[in-house]
Amino acid sequence: MAENRRKWWLLGAMSGVLGLIVLDETIVAVSLPSITQELGLSVSAAHWVVNAYLLSFTCAVAIAGRLGDQFSRRHYFSSGAALFAAASLLAALASDGTTLIVARVLQGIAAAVIFPTSIALITKAFDPEKRGTAFGYQTTVGGIFMASGPLVGGLLTQTLSWRMIFWVGIPIVLGIAVLLWLIWSPNYDVQKHKTSSAQTPLEFAGPAFLIVGLFGLVTSVMQGPSWGWTSPMTLGLIVLGLATLALFLQRELTHPAPLLDISLLKIPEFAGGVFIFAIFQLEKIAVFVFAAQFFQDILGRTPILSGVAVSLAILPTLGTSILVGKLTDKFGSRFTLVRGVTCHGAALILLAFAAIQQSFLLALIPLILWGASMPSIAIPVRRVQMNAVPKDKHAQASGINLTIQMLGGSFGLAVCSALITETGSYPLLFFVVGCLTLLVIPIGQRSMAKREGRA
Repeated sequence: MAENRRKWWLLGAMSGVLGLIVLDETIVAVSLPSITQELGLSVSAAHWVVNAYLLSFTCAVAIAGRLGDQFSRRHYFSSGAALFAAASLLAALASDGTTLIVARVLQGIAAAVIFPTSIALITKAFDPEKRGTAFGYQTTVGGIFMASGPLVGGLLTQTLSWRMIFWVGIPIVLGIAVLLWLIWSPNYDVQKHKTSSAQTPLEFAGPAFLIVGLFGLVTSVMQGPSWGWTSPMTLGLIVLGLATLALFLQRELTHPAPLLDISLLKIPEFAGGVFIFAIFQLEKIAVFVFAAQFFQDILGRTPILSGVAVSLAILPTLGTSILVGKLTDKFGSRFTLVRGVTCHGAALILLAFAAIQQSFLLALIPLILWGASMPSIAIPVRRVQMNAVPKDKHAQASGINLTIQMLGGSFGLAVCSALITETGSYPLLFFVVGCLTLLVIPIGQRSMAKREGRA
């Protein structure tokens, strides 16, 4: 196969990976009421079905990204794909909440293996001046899966069973793995040298601190409303989380061969992009989980109609992703990012006013605006980050970026869950998240400035 054709087949396969990851974010939210009823879950346990995936992804993705630079990417990706298929099977067959949550943890770990590898492979296959377009196509495919998730989840749940939402990922991930083997080129692996730091022994104490710290903080926020914010358990987990995260930072900054190269955060473009992605993930969760929940719990809509509403919000990305990728290559990242964030934050604030009116049709307008502007954040930021990071650290950079991004989603779910539990106000939730999104604008302007015209 000619190399030019091969890289486009690779892009197609790796775009399917992004689609699979976002599908597992969106397809479950609409099904939560049915899962809760059949398995007899509490409200907190139901939210753990979503957050178990996010949190395990968060804890594992930076570590998995670092390991992705150590082994054959083809074998490493295939192992992650096999784990994802097995975990999906376990979730589909789960007879109780504990089994389902464990399966979601395993899905998150598997996703953490395959997604950073997919970003690294695309970056390896495409020249810098074409990466914006490549990531644009990838985001389009991801948008198709993302838009399909709520609708497919609602249809399967209402007409068959919520268990079917986990069956659909198995043939997808196995098909992607097979395609990667068929089109593989040795050039897609990292070219290692004897003097490379990648050859030094790996250390695992730092990541262990990271896992304990993130678990402690997220659990304290998730369980705070039911345990009590001043209960010994809540306060103890907060202290444990902060202490172990401090140990993690100290370990990684002083170790001669850290598993996670925190020094990458000294790159302004990369650090700014990391923060933007964290906020981006937070507000995505606010829409996917709590907009669907608002339509069902407050407006009394069916799972199918709720899925249609959220799918309509995501549908515009199919038309805007490629356009945004090309505009980013032509005009620079800051140009598209600032306009995208402005539309994104304003749409969430408008959604808050629609929620006050309790109007289903009125809520669709800001949701569609929100979805249309989504690629204007993801594409330019990812492009600047990958161009700013050394080539031999692309997979690790993707892992660190995704750790903090998914941490934003995990904390976002925990905080939004606590806010709804304490206030019961969906308008307040959407308004707060919208204002937080607008705070990204000055950060984006500063972090993108140095690469404007080159990235």
